[in-house]
Amino acid sequence: MANKIYNVTRIESATASVGDNRVDGLFAYKGFNSRNIKQRFKLYDIDLIKQDLLNHFNIKKGEKLENPDFGTIIWSMIYEPMDDAAIRMVSDDVQRIVNSDPRTAVETLKVDATEQGLRIEVGLRYVDFNQVETMYLNFDKSSVPNSTPR
Repeated sequence: MANKIYNVTRIESATASVGDNRVDGLFAYKGFNSRNIKQRFKLYDIDLIKQDLLNHFNIKKGEKLENPDFGTIIWSMIYEPMDDAAIRMVSDDVQRIVNSDPRTAVETLKVDATEQGLRIEVGLRYVDFNQVETMYLNFDKSSVPNSTPR
């Protein structure tokens, strides 16, 4: 029975057109998300891209096994004084993460220090869909992954 499962291979490819998330009824991107129970764990196109970026921002740099360059430095920066150099480091890290995904590009970027951490506004361009959207990221000291509050 296992042979039948592995012998059946169907590869679908699609390229997105401007203004439409699907081409010929197919999604350009398909993925899995364990947090989205309403859609039976499946995500498509822009929703998948957003979740991939959020996953990247929710991992501290150096925590991913066999890929120490994956993740963000922002979680450790929220405890630092936000001078021009620190804001530049956070901005560079956000641009690195967004630009590491060929499906996205940074249009605008704003980093603000808050009392509890950092608030980042990223104007994202979804390249294949020619859509721009603002993503708001809040990095709060009380929600640092895998640590206790200071």
